[in-house]
Amino acid sequence: MKTIVLTGASDGIGAAAAAQLAAAGHRVLMVGRTPAKLAAAAATAGVTEFFAADYATLDDVRRLAGDLRAAAPHIDVLANNAGGVFPGPEITPDGFERTFQVNYLAGFLLTHELMDILLESHGAVVNTSSVAARSGHLDLADIDARQHYTSMRAYGNGKLADVLHVRGLHARYHARGLGTVAFHPGVIASNFAAELRGPMAWLYHSPLRHLLTSSARGGATLAHFAGGTPDQTWTSGEYYHSDHHRGRTQAQAYDDAFLAQFWDKTNELLGLTDV
Repeated sequence: MKTIVLTGASDGIGAAAAAQLAAAGHRVLMVGRTPAKLAAAAATAGVTEFFAADYATLDDVRRLAGDLRAAAPHIDVLANNAGGVFPGPEITPDGFERTFQVNYLAGFLLTHELMDILLESHGAVVNTSSVAARSGHLDLADIDARQHYTSMRAYGNGKLADVLHVRGLHARYHARGLGTVAFHPGVIASNFAAELRGPMAWLYHSPLRHLLTSSARGGATLAHFAGGTPDQTWTSGEYYHSDHHRGRTQAQAYDDAFLAQFWDKTNELLGLTDV
């Protein structure tokens, strides 16, 4: 049985994965933004441990980390699944563009705050990325894309950053026992684009949504990685296009020099130093 922290668990693939992982006998700690939705999802999943946090406020992420540390001194898996795409640019109270903060910076911060527990547990970090990372291109001078903002550019950048996060974690911590992986769960029929207007919102909320991947199927992919064993079920440091096949994404993800600069920039923005 693994102890699994699962963010973005109020609905969509997070809620589905939580139910599947709990049914398989794992201890699941669910994290979501909206307390009422989170409580309902936890009840459906048969999970009794759940924690509300708003990723648009980094102090909420720091508080969440403290709550998780108190509840689970041993963590086998941190599944950074929270994310979304939003109109904007919208600047959070922390001074970052919301889409980039919610999809990347908040998960990076939570991972850092739990790193000592993850290392002691010989744990794993599983990042939900997206095929949209292929359309991303990160500019260190405009890291959250606010200067030339479109919702999909910001989202693609955030999901590309999630792959870089996994690769950076692998480079720094795999020799100390940490496994890391990023994956594309499918184009999910969920509330993913609930706050958008225009063609993307129409796709996700029109009859065409029935052609998209179901939350149950996407949740099974997430559960496959979260419930698996690094370097047995999947290869650490890699990006997977599906639950069984490694894939390639945007070229920046494989540029080690850029990765080092991007990692340092992220630490600078968040005021962090590596564990």
